Amino acid sequence: MGVFRAAAIQMRSGESPERNAADFERLVREAALRGATYIQTPEMTGALIRDKQARAASFTSEDKDIIVSAARMLAKELGVFVHVGSTAILRADGKLANRALLFGPDGGTIATYDKIHMFDVDLDNGESWRESAAYEPGTEAVVADLDGTKLGLAVCYDLRFPQLFRAEAMAGAEVLSVPAAFTRQTGEAHWHVLLRARAIENGAYVVAAAQGGLHEDGRETYGHSLIVDPWGRVIAEAAHDEPAVIVAEIDPGQSSAARKKIPNLRNARDFTVSSGVDAAPLLRGAAS
Repeated sequence: MGVFRAAAIQMRSGESPERNAADFERLVREAALRGATYIQTPEMTGALIRDKQARAASFTSEDKDIIVSAARMLAKELGVFVHVGSTAILRADGKLANRALLFGPDGGTIATYDKIHMFDVDLDNGESWRESAAYEPGTEAVVADLDGTKLGLAVCYDLRFPQLFRAEAMAGAEVLSVPAAFTRQTGEAHWHVLLRARAIENGAYVVAAAQGGLHEDGRETYGHSLIVDPWGRVIAEAAHDEPAVIVAEIDPGQSSAARKKIPNLRNARDFTVSSGVDAAPLLRGAAS
């Protein structure tokens, strides 16, 4: 769609989908008033709930979800692309998906993406997470069309798997999305450097809407929503953990320019790994 304005919405989602939906609507409207035609929200826009029983009682199917309904309505009313960074969706098999959803200016669904990489980690100071205990991982990377601009979809912990973003860039993505709920501990250590690295490696913009602050369920997230250009420069940041809207201009031509200067996508080669085993795997440059 040529040059356009993108917004990343920073939230502090609580345990009530209804309250979160009201905050979501207010912030999306603010982003549209500031000229954004692509508006991204963070991971788990609908609710952040640690308790298993409360989570089961709050989440529902896509056709009944309050955030999905609000996103469709706002996209159509405002004539913008609304990207719900993710929300918990009850699948037909009874399992939960950590699902991103992209809606077009007509209110229709352009694409959905289920988070592939589950955040199963043990951090310092006793902080431990097992996302796979609550959610079923996705199996398919997705590149969606924003009226001629290609958008690669990802969610939070996916950021630590560069092969996903490389595959999306090789499929034409000029903008990469990383809506997230990064913990404060990991965010302080790695958030900025990983987002800038994914932009530089792929010659692509990165838009990363984040959760921030102390949430009702006790977790603490880092905030610092970012928009990074294809040369790795931060062009917009919410330099705190409070709810906010950041906006920046996206020029897909800058992605092409960066890739011409450093044509690493084109220069990628297949290779093997010599590890002393009989059958060394063949790796592709696009996924290594």
